[in-house]
Amino acid sequence: MANTPALIAENRRARFDYHLEERHEVGVVLEGWEVKAIRSGQVQLTDGYVLVKNGELFLIGCRINALRTASTHVRPDADRTKKLLLQKAEIRRLVGKVEQRGYTLVPLNLHFKNGWVKAEIALAKGKAEHDKRDTIKEREGKREVERAMKSRNR
Repeated sequence: MANTPALIAENRRARFDYHLEERHEVGVVLEGWEVKAIRSGQVQLTDGYVLVKNGELFLIGCRINALRTASTHVRPDADRTKKLLLQKAEIRRLVGKVEQRGYTLVPLNLHFKNGWVKAEIALAKGKAEHDKRDTIKEREGKREVERAMKSRNR
């Protein structure tokens, strides 16, 4: 189990706000201080989104807070835009879907895989307000069933 991904940060809001279609694992270009901060858990992915610029993917809005022990000669920028690594053919296919069919690319999580920081992104379509309400009702219904089963087992 050496290559089992270790979860760093998760964007739970993405599952609530979007219908997720396809998932892709991509590499992330990081600086040294960012990796150190990520290892200590100083990362927030909630407001992040993926932007396509000149045939390349960029992660915007992912906040990595610098550690106080960061080097003195580096000026850390917590909201720096990070480049995502994916094969050109896959990028072109994703760009086609984003431009033509109204999809968007959202980051789902950051994780370690074989010592590298990877991001999982998804091709997603925004949910309408009534879909979000249905999700909430479904979640509350499951919770009530679990409570009833727990009280029954006592």
